[in-house]
Amino acid sequence: MEKRAHAIGEMLRRIEREVRGYPKAALFELASRGHASVFEQLVACILSIRTRDEVTLAVALRLFSAARTPGEVAALSRREVDSLIRPVSFHERKAGQIQALAARAAEEHGGRLPCDSSVLRSFPGVGPKCANLVLGIACGEPCIAVDVHVQRVTNRWGYVRARTPEATLRQLEERVPERYRIDLNRLLVPFGKHICTRVRPRCLTCPILVYCRQVGVTDHR
Repeated sequence: MEKRAHAIGEMLRRIEREVRGYPKAALFELASRGHASVFEQLVACILSIRTRDEVTLAVALRLFSAARTPGEVAALSRREVDSLIRPVSFHERKAGQIQALAARAAEEHGGRLPCDSSVLRSFPGVGPKCANLVLGIACGEPCIAVDVHVQRVTNRWGYVRARTPEATLRQLEERVPERYRIDLNRLLVPFGKHICTRVRPRCLTCPILVYCRQVGVTDHR
């Protein structure tokens, strides 16, 4: 098959149609349910680390039903937070991180975290991926968060060629127009989970096969 030059806008439009029937990525689903504050999104992103989306979503909803604002979360004991988030990976460590985050958000920011990457990354457990994802969803800023799906899929396309998330982020920031950056995260999670899978991707029915260089693909469906 003769491959076309990458056209990110058209590629994302085709992917959007393809993933319409699949669950949204956890943080985007939370935002659609009204949990779109910087604090809620940051807490949810901490919960999501090394945890499946379906678990992250359920646990975040359970936590926010008990305590939603920084003041409310800070008022819980560490044991109470840990009990609420127990199904996620590394729940004990995350309970401490979330409690510290809530206390600082309440004391230093009046309960409203700013849309400021340096502030978000100053909290334990928050790296570039979480900070960028929160800035995109909660603040509408044109940021790219490189998770395992964005890393794998964009390199498989041959759109970028990078071995680390940091290098992938730099290359994507050079190539992806700002208007598509939040959609890149919103769409590539379900696309990477259900279509462009790590093992035996569904290349034969993929809506963007004509654009994809299939880098590293040795077996597919």
